[in-house]
Formats: sequence, C-alpha cells, structure tokens
Amino acid sequence: MAKVAKKVAKKAAARKAVSKPSARRPVKPSARQKPEAPISANKERFTLHGFALSGPTYTVALMLSLCRHPFSYIHVNLREGAHKQPDYLVKNRYGQVPCLRDGQIFLSQSAAILEYLAGKLGRFDGKTEFEQQRVREWMFWIWDKLAAPIYRLRQRARGLRQFGDEVKVMYDGEARSALMVLEQEFSKSEWLTGRKPTIADIDAYGVIRYAAEAGLDVQAYPRLAEWKKRFEALPGFATPEQLLPLESRLL
Repeated sequence: MAKVAKKVAKKAAARKAVSKPSARRPVKPSARQKPEAPISANKERFTLHGFALSGPTYTVALMLSLCRHPFSYIHVNLREGAHKQPDYLVKNRYGQVPCLRDGQIFLSQSAAILEYLAGKLGRFDGKTEFEQQRVREWMFWIWDKLAAPIYRLRQRARGLRQFGDEVKVMYDGEARSALMVLEQEFSKSEWLTGRKPTIADIDAYGVIRYAAEAGLDVQAYPRLAEWKKRFEALPGFATPEQLLPLESRLL
C-alpha cells in the first residue's frame, strides 16, 4: 500500500508541475496588428480648403509645411461664391476660408487652426503655460492691429474693397504703427516670444508676406526685415505660390 501511495503522489506532483503557469513572455503583435503610424506619415489626415490669394489660407498651409506634414488642398473659388454654397457652409459656418478637415472634424479661423495644429502636432507652441499665454496674446494682437489694416489696404489695391483716401490714410497709419511695434519687439529678441519661432511668428508672417501689396515697405524696418529673413530660412518654409495652387490638389 505504501508503494501505491508513493506512485499516486508522484503522478499528482507531475500533473501539478505541468499545469503550473510558465513565466510570462512578451506577446508579439499579430500580422494584422500594425503599429500606429506617426502623424507625419499619415498623408491623408488633413485637407485644407482655401483660396490661393487668401493670406489666412497661406498661414495654415505654411504651418503644415513647416511641420513637414503633407495635406490635400481643395480650391474654393471665392469669385464664384463657392464659399457661400450650402455644401461649404456645412464645413465652415462663417462662409470663409480657410477650412481645415482633420478626419471627421472641420476647423475654421486661421488663428484657431494654428493653435489646434500646434497641439496636435506638438510643434511651434510655447513650452510653459506662461509662454503659451504670451503666444496667444500676440495672435490676438496680430489680427486686431496688424492683419486688419494690411489686408484692407491690400484688398483696395486689388480692387476688392472700396473706400476713400481718408480711410486709406487711416489704415496706412494703423499698419505702420503695428509694424513699428514689431520693429521694437525684434530689437529685443529674435522671435516674438523668445528664442524659438512659434505659431505667433507664423501668424505674423502670414500677414507681413503681403505688406508690399498693401503699399508698405518692410525694409524700412531693419529689425523686422531681419526677422522676415530668418523666418524664410526655416526648414519647410514655402511661398504662397508653392503651397496654394489655382486648382485642387489631392494626395
């Protein structure tokens, strides 16, 4: 009986050893499981709806170019009123350009789009909460004091907006005052918020690019002209002509 009991005990111990779970090994992903592609490799992510002569459209396209992120481009013919059609108003309630599609999301207003892209792509924003606040302060100022007079003077020069000489003188004075603010700022730092370019600089360049069309000479502001030259040397920089064709371009 003792021998039988020993045999039974050995068999039970063997079964227990077999059933004991082995050490965990890393689970390899199956062939069907693909690692998530980095943002820069996702060529179909963004589609920019815009107009080739639009400064705000160029600003958004420039941001994507500086981030080295490809995008599809849909030409919105403002002259034919395409921006006021129901199918476009579904994408952009304001009936303006630009409009950026990110997956199933449609985004409007160039400054808001810049902020969105900075967050999603992790580029060109302030590193600290304070720096981010400074960036946004500049962006509010840019639209209010810099873009408004320069864009209106440019529209008048192109025959798209009509107003008298007195109004022109007013806008010209406002634009020159804004340029002087930038001139003074760039006497203290290379970029608007310190040592590195941010979406505030991108936003500002999207306006300064068209200053000559508004009858303003950037070269009259040496520090501003130096900043403009630095900006145009950034990797990924491209001109409006390079980024905004006169017809749609799909990836």
